[in-house]
Amino acid sequence: MDNTSGVGVLDKAAIVLSALEAGPSTLAQLVTATGLARPTAHRLAVALEHHRLVGRDMQGRFVLGPRLGELAAAAGEDRLLAAAGPVLGALRDHTNESAQLFRRQGEHRICVSAAERPVGLRDSIPIGASLTMLAGSAAQVLLAWEEPDRLHRGLQGAAFNATTLSGVRRRGWAQSVGEREAGVASVSAPVRSPSGRVIAAVSISGPIERLSRQPGRLHAATVIAGANKLTEVLARHAKTAEEQHSA
Repeated sequence: MDNTSGVGVLDKAAIVLSALEAGPSTLAQLVTATGLARPTAHRLAVALEHHRLVGRDMQGRFVLGPRLGELAAAAGEDRLLAAAGPVLGALRDHTNESAQLFRRQGEHRICVSAAERPVGLRDSIPIGASLTMLAGSAAQVLLAWEEPDRLHRGLQGAAFNATTLSGVRRRGWAQSVGEREAGVASVSAPVRSPSGRVIAAVSISGPIERLSRQPGRLHAATVIAGANKLTEVLARHAKTAEEQHSA
C-alpha cells in the first residue's frame, strides 16, 4: 500500500513520528530509521518540537512530545462523552438525584455531561457550566491524585485541605456538604484514562435534606460504580484500538 499522501513535508513528518514510536532517538538514529537526509531529519524534528509533537529526553534525544498525549486525551474525551449519557442517566434513576460529569480545565472544572431529575426541585448544573476548583466533591476528586506540587498549589484558598484529599485517595470517592453552595451536598468518584490518570469526576448532587450530612454513606458505592463503568469503556476502546493497530 502506498503510504504517501502527495504532501511531501507531511509524509516526512509522519515518518519521523513513526520512527520515534519505537523510543528515544539521537539525530543519527533518526536518520538511519527514516532514511531522510540528516539536514531534513533535523529540520523536521526541530519543527515538530516547536509544535510540541516531538520533545527531548534528559539525554537530549528526540522523543514523542506532550501534544500527542493531549490530542489522544481529546479523542478519548469524545468516547467519554458518548458513554457518559447512559451512565449518568442510570445514576440519576438509581439515586433520584442530578448526575454530572466534570473535567478540569485550568483553574476551573467544566460540566461536560449531565442528567437532571425530571421532577421536583433540581440542583441544576447545566452542561458547559464552569465551577470552581476550590470547593465541592468533584474538585476534590480532580485534585486529589495530582502531582504533589500541583496539588499543593490547588489547595491555596480551597475549602478543603490536604487531609481531606488524603481521605479521598484512600476511599476512592469524595463528598461535600454545603461546601460549594449552602444547602447542597454531593458525592464524586474518579474516571481514569487507560494509563491510570484521573481525567474526570462523576458526581451526584442535591439538597442536604435528601442527601443528608453523610451523602457518601448513602451513595458512594453507586457513584463509584458509575465512574468505574466509564473507566472500563475507555480501557476497552484503547485495547480494541491497540489490537487493530497490531493486526
